[in-house]
Amino acid sequence: MTKLRRLMPEELQRRNYSKQTIRYYLQAVADFARHCGRSPDQLGRNELRSYQAYLLRARQLAVGTVVGLVAALRFFFNKTLQRHLPPTDIPYPKHPRRLPAVLSMEEVARLIDSARNLLDRTLLMVLYSTGMRNCELRHRQVQDIDSKSMLIHIQRGKGGRDRYVPLSPKLLETLREYWRWMKPKTWLFPGTIHNWRADKPITPKVVWDACQFAARRAGIKKRVYAHLLRHSYATHLLEEGADLRTIQLLLGHVRLEHTAVYLHLSRP
Repeated sequence: MTKLRRLMPEELQRRNYSKQTIRYYLQAVADFARHCGRSPDQLGRNELRSYQAYLLRARQLAVGTVVGLVAALRFFFNKTLQRHLPPTDIPYPKHPRRLPAVLSMEEVARLIDSARNLLDRTLLMVLYSTGMRNCELRHRQVQDIDSKSMLIHIQRGKGGRDRYVPLSPKLLETLREYWRWMKPKTWLFPGTIHNWRADKPITPKVVWDACQFAARRAGIKKRVYAHLLRHSYATHLLEEGADLRTIQLLLGHVRLEHTAVYLHLSRP
């Protein structure tokens, strides 16, 4: 176990996993080994399946918790031991609770194309292309757009945490067009007072109205709101092959279990 205790943290650190995630992953593997009574490198597919059933049935852990534990064990076998077990050997359990709906890529394109003006179109593109939360979008400043590095700096996101998200060439082109038209100074999306532009962020209603108008015009029957675009962004990333840890970082989730819900939204 001495070698394993060294190898797994090194693999996690090389991929820039947070200290909290590293502790969580190591504890998950230690608990698995303790349950089976053997060193984890001597265990395999049958023990994994039995352990997952034990967590769900005997311990009655929440599915989201089990998903996080399975993610840790998948990392251990695939990355640390280099066994490359297929997903069918370490499956993620299905989540019984009601999951949020997502838009298809075609629906997202229709929604953006149906925006009533350049402001709404830019809002919708930023929401979908970055996975920002509503509040994060409204409080973005012009200085947060780094066109040289092709990144958007999300300062003081949920929980006061900072992160960077990629800036796609298509979004940059739209932002430049929007800037030439709006010429924002401080806030990327400046609000108004008595219908006059003011040095303040837009209100949540502006974002809500943009989503509602575009959805009606596009003929989308699903309830469309800012967070739905965030769900859709994460789901489409997963479908295109992004790993769960990368999506966690892009979304600004503290815990991997919060990101794991998208495993159940993506198409097989």
